[in-house]
Amino acid sequence: ELIFPRFPFPFPFNGVNQNQEEPAPLEPAVEEKNNGIPKPDFETENRGTWMIHSPNAGVAAMHIQLMPNNKAVWYDTTNLGPSAIQNNPPFCKPVPERPGETDCWSHGVQYDVESGQVRTLKVMTDTWCSSGGLSSNGELVSTGGYREGIRSIRIMNPCDNCEFQENANGLAAMRWYATQHMLENGSFILVGGRGAHNYEIIPPGRLQFQVQQFGLNFLVETEDEKENNLYPFVNLLPDGNVFIFANDRSIIIDPYTGKTIRDLPVLPGGSRNYPASGTSALLPINLNTPNPDDVEVEIIVCGGNTKDAFKYSEFPPRQFFPALKDCGRIFANRQGAQWDIEEMLSPRVMGDMLLLPNGDILIINGAKTGTSAWDAAEEPNLVPLLYSPNKPKGQRFKELNPSQIPRMYHSVSAVLPDGKILVAGSNTHAVYDFQAKYPTDLRVEKFSPPYLAPELEQHKPLILENGANKEMKYGQNFKINIKLDEFVDETDIKVTMYAPPFTTHGYSQGQRLLILKLQAVTNQEVTVVAPPSGRIAPPGYYLLFVVHRSVPSRGMWVHIDQ
Repeated sequence: ELIFPRFPFPFPFNGVNQNQEEPAPLEPAVEEKNNGIPKPDFETENRGTWMIHSPNAGVAAMHIQLMPNNKAVWYDTTNLGPSAIQNNPPFCKPVPERPGETDCWSHGVQYDVESGQVRTLKVMTDTWCSSGGLSSNGELVSTGGYREGIRSIRIMNPCDNCEFQENANGLAAMRWYATQHMLENGSFILVGGRGAHNYEIIPPGRLQFQVQQFGLNFLVETEDEKENNLYPFVNLLPDGNVFIFANDRSIIIDPYTGKTIRDLPVLPGGSRNYPASGTSALLPINLNTPNPDDVEVEIIVCGGNTKDAFKYSEFPPRQFFPALKDCGRIFANRQGAQWDIEEMLSPRVMGDMLLLPNGDILIINGAKTGTSAWDAAEEPNLVPLLYSPNKPKGQRFKELNPSQIPRMYHSVSAVLPDGKILVAGSNTHAVYDFQAKYPTDLRVEKFSPPYLAPELEQHKPLILENGANKEMKYGQNFKINIKLDEFVDETDIKVTMYAPPFTTHGYSQGQRLLILKLQAVTNQEVTVVAPPSGRIAPPGYYLLFVVHRSVPSRGMWVHIDQ
């Protein structure tokens, strides 16, 4: 049995504010009482800004994971021909099913999100349409894929020269287009995949383990002629049960017994999962309640397409049906809950949904017509949407400045520690094709949301990381030293904690944002209560942000465990 060494890693990691100049503490600001009435969020007319961070990263980003050392790992499929960068140092592997052929191209990279520097990664088994997530120790655990990778488990530690360790026969079932999510004890649930009407539980940090597999008839029931239930939306609920959404239906299961606890109502309008490919997220969980162990949680599902859209977009002569424009929200753990429907400002398929540090949501990438799959969509949706979940219905969506680069099938995005959004990928072809209508795109962009507007910089908190405690214990107080040049009270500040997800095919697996319970606030120190348990915050690494009236600090990596 292969067991990796225990982490957490010593702090700080390379590149995480190590060398920041930390000013002497301020004298406490003169207190201006506002009688506990929340002041409004800082406003800006800024609609976000775009920049090219790298003109060519070498590998198309089909899957992405931000690591706790401030590197992003992304990879493509491995068996469909050359990428644009060769392995360095040189390394060649046999090509499965093509005797005598070798492949010396890189199909994965580690990308420095600050410098744009690329390091090639060796990926031995095919990661095409695979699943993944960070373990409680900060390793990337990658699962499934295609051909020789379809039952693979791969583990990569976050370091400057680490490579994947792989076991091609580690999983119980073939997992192609499956979803991975951490449970309260640090193990992962792996749900579905093409032809896999089941789920399995895998322990953390191991390449070999005893099989724990459970049948899931729900995945049989939700499978259309053209599937529409791959990459299901999966979320851990505060009672330890698991919410699973596939196609247009959702259930809650006990992951340890396979028992269905409850069926939820159908979400009308069409299909939301691959290849119809809507997007979804667990809304931010606010722990400022009397009983944070038992908080209600809400899930949002947006976009997608009709049940038969892929039938018409898959092969020539293709027809591209308009994507869905609606979103549904539901309180997943509230008995008798119904979907609450609202409209986006534009239709979208294959979009990513990211939870921002201030509790807003960004919907980005994708198209306005068609579905997922090669060449199966048209009309790039270049305009990101900002969604503010706590505003009144009808006022929640705002259009931001568009990108100039179509990000179609096989594109990704990720929230970075500085609050910017990394955007990469787009390859709607079986091979790299730079002459097509939607060419393979190797450029990497960064998008700065409105909260990074220059006029808001004066209101931005600074977390003083040097000497900071970065180890959280469930339910314990946690102090954060900050610098802020204005008086604040509890109504001005929130502290959020973000689990960086594994993003592929328009869904961010394992994504979660917690709004921590405040204990005390000054402009020099904020005290919060750590989440109560692994059911609310599965163990592992999070980015912690101090947010001042919607303006977030740079994130600090923290680790939580028992």
